[in-house]
Amino acid sequence: MTFPRSAPLAVCAAALAAVLGALGLPSAAHADHAPSDAVSWSVSPADETGEDGRVSIQHELDPGESVEEHIIVRNLGAGDVVFSLSAADGFYTAAGRFDMLPSDKESTDSGSWITIPEEVEIAAGGSAVVAFTITVPDDAEPGDHAAGVAASVLSVKKDESGAAGVGVESRVGVKVLTRVAGALAPAFAVQNVQTGYRLNPNPFEAGGLTVSFDVQNTGNTRLDAVGTLDIAGQTVAFPAEGEHPQVLLPGESRTFSLQLAEVWPLFLLGGDLKVAPTAASLDGEKIAVEASTTSLSVWAMPWPQLGLLVGAALLVLALLWNRIRSRRRVQALISEAVERGREEALAGSTREKVTG
Repeated sequence: MTFPRSAPLAVCAAALAAVLGALGLPSAAHADHAPSDAVSWSVSPADETGEDGRVSIQHELDPGESVEEHIIVRNLGAGDVVFSLSAADGFYTAAGRFDMLPSDKESTDSGSWITIPEEVEIAAGGSAVVAFTITVPDDAEPGDHAAGVAASVLSVKKDESGAAGVGVESRVGVKVLTRVAGALAPAFAVQNVQTGYRLNPNPFEAGGLTVSFDVQNTGNTRLDAVGTLDIAGQTVAFPAEGEHPQVLLPGESRTFSLQLAEVWPLFLLGGDLKVAPTAASLDGEKIAVEASTTSLSVWAMPWPQLGLLVGAALLVLALLWNRIRSRRRVQALISEAVERGREEALAGSTREKVTG
């Protein structure tokens, strides 16, 4: 599940199949609709009076401290809907999107710190501000803890006979980040560094290089994973220009794969992988994180070029050998002609003596 500001749910087989893989909240509110109906809603951070312009909810709290928060749920559809409300631990997917634990997994972190009403009924075109509380346990670990709060509906697909079939839940929510006060210790580890050279069979074209590695957040603050790869005379930055950095919550790990083109095979390629994540306070102030540099070496044997070189050498040797053989043949013919001429001269001289 991602966290858009609004999400329409069309109750048809294709939409149900698409939504199925993104769902998984506990018992949701039921809303029975005809196939032509559509339910659409949005969820945003709010204060007591309504939407307050935030895109997520963030607090820095002491262990044992509690705070009241709000979301606003808008029913954008044409019918009254009872929305189910829930909270769960949050995480970032491999694609870099924020999600919540599915309903078959129990929240053990900040998702369990949130108390929210089970449901809210909203008339067509209406909205409701829902209050909920975040209570930090006395023994909570310092650092960042992520959760989400969501409003959801359950749609039930009916088969051809009209019998109820599989229920599919769709939810829309907001991110809730709680930073527990205490010593912040941003840290990370670079693991499973692997390199591979892709040889181009055409000796007149360069090959490619792949460097993959894992970055694990071993500290207690969220990190933005950034860095550079310098190898074979090229520099590649990650994330690429125009892309957002991957966010790693404490304990999370992400696999990166960097691709380089136009890399010529020069036997042994050397370079450095520099990973320099950034951390920040809730007000945006940067927190220093020591960078990590890993030395790389990649074997890139120029087999096509060597094959071409060997072939050219063999061709030159063949031409030289053929030239030597031709020269020897000519020399042999010349020697044979000289010998024949000498023999003929001797034979002529002998005949003259006999005649005289």
